[in-house]
Amino acid sequence: MAQDVRYLSPVNIDIKKDKYCRFKKSGIKFVDYKDANFLLKLLNEQGKILPRRITGTSSKFQSRVNKAVKRARHIAILPYVGDQLR
Repeated sequence: MAQDVRYLSPVNIDIKKDKYCRFKKSGIKFVDYKDANFLLKLLNEQGKILPRRITGTSSKFQSRVNKAVKRARHIAILPYVGDQLR
């Protein structure tokens, strides 16, 4: 009986990946709005821009990403709303 201990919630194991800005790490200085394949990595399945707390992007590059995605949507490289983009 003592060996059959079951927990209601999972045991807390701290596995935390460090977030990093992929732009600073790769040395990217300019976010190109014409590169749809790269911008799709920063969108979710519905076409929404992923927030900083998920991607780990710095605030400077997050604003550049937002501007690039909005420009690409405006000239119809990316859709405004997508059903299962990936």
